[in-house]
Amino acid sequence: MDLLKVEHLSKVYGKGENQVKALDDVSFLIQPGEFVAIIGPSGSGKSTLLHILGGVDRPSSGHVYLDGRDIYSQNEEQLAIFRRREVGLIYQFYNLIPVLDVEENITLPVLMDKREVNQNRLEELLQVLGLSKRRRHLPNQLSGGQQQRVSIGRALMNAPALVLADEPTGNLDSQNSQEIMELLKMSNEKYGQTLIVITHDESIALQADRILAIEDGRIARDEVIRR
Repeated sequence: MDLLKVEHLSKVYGKGENQVKALDDVSFLIQPGEFVAIIGPSGSGKSTLLHILGGVDRPSSGHVYLDGRDIYSQNEEQLAIFRRREVGLIYQFYNLIPVLDVEENITLPVLMDKREVNQNRLEELLQVLGLSKRRRHLPNQLSGGQQQRVSIGRALMNAPALVLADEPTGNLDSQNSQEIMELLKMSNEKYGQTLIVITHDESIALQADRILAIEDGRIARDEVIRR
């Protein structure tokens, strides 16, 4: 069964002469455990697509199914729960809470859900991410690469089926970029999580199982790199 099914997805912003079609009749399927890179020029609709897949922005028309469930048949409260439990979102600018330390930032989605923190999973993530000795540090006491590791830990804490990363290496140097990609690939392989990464970096895209190229809000190319 497909993990993710996108059917005739469109997103329009504005009205009349100011109308902009960010996505135009986009359809594709993604299998459980796939690593998919989404590429395309700025303004092509990549981030809009990622936000819709993650339950952040409603489409103008079309459907997104995760494990057979139409995510936009849910109300706003249900969507908020969906975002916390089913999807891990990683952004270019980390989006960490400055007054919370590393451990608090990572466990935030669980605490917001009023659920008990899985201590074994937390310790494993801190170890894998190389943050065990930084757990009480605030974001401003961390390097850019360490902050991005925290955001990855936060995204993985709830063991989501789907991990979405929007230019996760955009603010990092080449060494940190490769380390972050190795961590994301590890989560894909070790935990069996489906990974979708938006990137402008061809070397990163070529590490994926599959590349989706978007131009002017449409799928211009769907290429399998490895099976």
